[in-house]
Amino acid sequence: MTASYQPPTAPPELPGARHLHSGKVRDLYLLDDSRLLMVASDRISAYDFVLTPLIPDKGEILTRMSLWWFDELHHLIQNHVLSTDVPESVAGRAVICERLDMFGVECVARGYLTGSGLVDYRATGRVCGIELPNGLVDGSRLAEPIFTPATKADLGEHDENVAYEHVAEAVGDDVAAELRTLTLAVYGRAEELARERGIIVADTKFEFGCRADETIVLADEVLTPDSSRFWPADEWEPGRAQTSYDKQIVRDWLTSTDSGWDRSSGEPPPELPVRVVEQTRATYVEAYERLTGERF
Repeated sequence: MTASYQPPTAPPELPGARHLHSGKVRDLYLLDDSRLLMVASDRISAYDFVLTPLIPDKGEILTRMSLWWFDELHHLIQNHVLSTDVPESVAGRAVICERLDMFGVECVARGYLTGSGLVDYRATGRVCGIELPNGLVDGSRLAEPIFTPATKADLGEHDENVAYEHVAEAVGDDVAAELRTLTLAVYGRAEELARERGIIVADTKFEFGCRADETIVLADEVLTPDSSRFWPADEWEPGRAQTSYDKQIVRDWLTSTDSGWDRSSGEPPPELPVRVVEQTRATYVEAYERLTGERF
């Protein structure tokens, strides 16, 4: 699929805003030459499909969590948020943000080995060209966090892990070095904050944009269950799949015999059952409350 993708639910029409694009979760609107309105929907995706039904309150949870993290990280890097004074119909789930020149790379930080990084490691002993020690297993903590960028794919396509050199070729040596430094610095601080609250941030992805004066700014969402792997610290045990505060519940159901779905068929997945929707919402709420200390 491409940028012409239309979500299962039509993006709302908002006065004074022109709809530009809808992704897996967010709807983007143009306000004027310098400002965008970014709305987080209740959509959820897995395996490159947007699923039905919606997850109640998910968009608001993602927005509130991102705002909390932006505030906690402001001393490290500026962010794109200008205001939360948004139309009533999207209040709580939307922000007004700067219009930036976005870098076409997912900036991923990994402190633990799992997911696609584990797949690459098992095949080559490396992740994004970075050689790792022998004997690591699913959930192993790395000696130090690593920068493992990925290409940004269109909806329906897979992001692809790439070596650092690919980023340098795309954006230049100086910018690539700064993106790596910022990614690891932000991850390091976030991992520290989350650990104090009993949560491990195993890995996460950031998106950065550039202002006209070439200042690099943290954008999109940040450190949510959609963009990160959160594990309860007291249950961490390398060598197995970890309990997680994210949409793993959805992935597990889709790949179970209960769903009846063949991932290799190319057919869209079936509708999520009520219990999976409720469990997913509860997981997102718990992640938000444990991290922020606030009630949702």
